[in-house]
Amino acid sequence: MIEKTYPITEQLVVNALQLAQQLHHELNLEADALKNQQAELISSIAANKKQLATQLEQFNSQLGQVLATENLPNNQESIREYFRRAETAGLPAAGLTGNWTQLMLVCADCRSLNEQNGAGIDLLSRHTKRSLDILKGKPEFANTYGSDGSTQSDRYSRPLISV
Repeated sequence: MIEKTYPITEQLVVNALQLAQQLHHELNLEADALKNQQAELISSIAANKKQLATQLEQFNSQLGQVLATENLPNNQESIREYFRRAETAGLPAAGLTGNWTQLMLVCADCRSLNEQNGAGIDLLSRHTKRSLDILKGKPEFANTYGSDGSTQSDRYSRPLISV
């Protein structure tokens, strides 16, 4: 059966690698846009990222179907077993294995970049919220310590500037 699914798997992995590389490019663009605080560009990139993530999820589903035809679950060990079966059947698995390895590396880089960008977005969001709260004179809480060492929140509300 692997002889029938192998060409499909090769094409799926090549397509997924291209999608992951596009996602990596979008994440690098997002990092630059965050540094330059280009909100419109960040929104556009977010839409592109969402579309690419949807396509990668579809790839995962399709790969799961291929693995199911070989009575394998959809996990990393099953992928390695699929490659072993392909080699045993005399199929040229070196190219597929190389593309898979490259895909896993790009995905790991994407995960790291996405976490960094998410942290940057969170920081900018908190900074913006704090700035708006200061300008609006919203109440803030100041944490202090009481005589017994427990924390106390003192509420104070006063605008730091007036316009």
